[in-house]
Amino acid sequence: MFLGMLGPGIITGSVDNDAGGITTYSVAAANYGYPILWVLLPSFIALLVVQEMNMRMGACTGKGLADLIRENFGVKITFWIFLGLLVADIGNTATEFAGVAGSMNVFGISKYVSVPLVAMAVWILVTKGNYKISERIFLLFSVCLLSYVVSALYAHPDWRQVGSAFIQPQIQYNKEYLVMVLGIIGTTIAPWMQFYMQSAVIEKGTTMEDYKFALADVVIGCVATVAVALFIMVACASTLHANHVTINEAKDAALALKPFAGALASAVFAFGLFVASVFSAIILPLATAFYVCEAFGFNAGIDKRVEEAPQFYTLFAAIMIIACGIILIPGAPLIQITLWTQDINAMLLPVVLISMQLMVNNPEIMGEHVNNKLQNAISWTTTIVLIIMTVLLFILPALDFFKSH
Repeated sequence: MFLGMLGPGIITGSVDNDAGGITTYSVAAANYGYPILWVLLPSFIALLVVQEMNMRMGACTGKGLADLIRENFGVKITFWIFLGLLVADIGNTATEFAGVAGSMNVFGISKYVSVPLVAMAVWILVTKGNYKISERIFLLFSVCLLSYVVSALYAHPDWRQVGSAFIQPQIQYNKEYLVMVLGIIGTTIAPWMQFYMQSAVIEKGTTMEDYKFALADVVIGCVATVAVALFIMVACASTLHANHVTINEAKDAALALKPFAGALASAVFAFGLFVASVFSAIILPLATAFYVCEAFGFNAGIDKRVEEAPQFYTLFAAIMIIACGIILIPGAPLIQITLWTQDINAMLLPVVLISMQLMVNNPEIMGEHVNNKLQNAISWTTTIVLIIMTVLLFILPALDFFKSH
């Protein structure tokens, strides 16, 4: 029974460690070293509460998050929320193909070969596969992400410093640090994850009778997500930061590891980046197409044929084509696209969280399965902190400008 319920939580958590996430974690650890690891602890607590809430809403109502938002807040609000999410997700998908290009570049394969080939493979899997086959492939991809543990161990980290980063966090008060922290939170708890998670719970047929098993799936997924993030950051902090190596993208992290942690650690890091990128290049546009179609009442789902859900497959193809096109532009600023996409995720997240919290606390929707006080305290605190950090992101540059004049 437990093995049968495995899937949505683990897959959603694993997709979270995508090319954008790996790049963000790598750049953060290379720039700030062990002290920035503390951000993972509050991110884990918030992720666990949000994902459980998400799973519970799906199991209790049998409806997707997009469907519930449209029903409870109207088409106008839904349109503007989803327009912002669609733009962010095109950027997110472009980031995944940047990861494909970068990881294959480490092995000497040009992005003009790797990106179109992977895009075609993704299209074939989605249009010719079904949910059960896809889920098994996704779970296999999730296991492959544990390769980052190998990279971290080969880097011979100082575990005392790792521990002290969580016990005695060192916080900096400047725009660059704030952008980095916001990026880590935005990539750990991305808005699109909530829509995918709830849709996967419904496709799986999960109900409140399966709650304990589904909860275990969510917990394992959240632990795996943050553990992989931790090992990526530890690998980069103990090698790149310690040797003052600056990186611009995850591919640079893989190459830079070679002289400090050996060729195996470097190759394994690049392999992990490739797996994560392909994995997320499937899930992200799929999730986006699913929740947009769901919100506006179109047929959606990979168990449907192309002629049964034309809007779903058209939107999926459009996101893929635009994302690939961005990456294949010569000299495209991949690192800026990646980091700012994660920050946009964090800025949009409060909108999604507020919608979720208003619905999950409504007895008319959830019956007796509304949030308890602790869940509300954590979820509302997460929302408020993200709003404050987003406001600060715009205020700090203005303050710096006035100081300098």
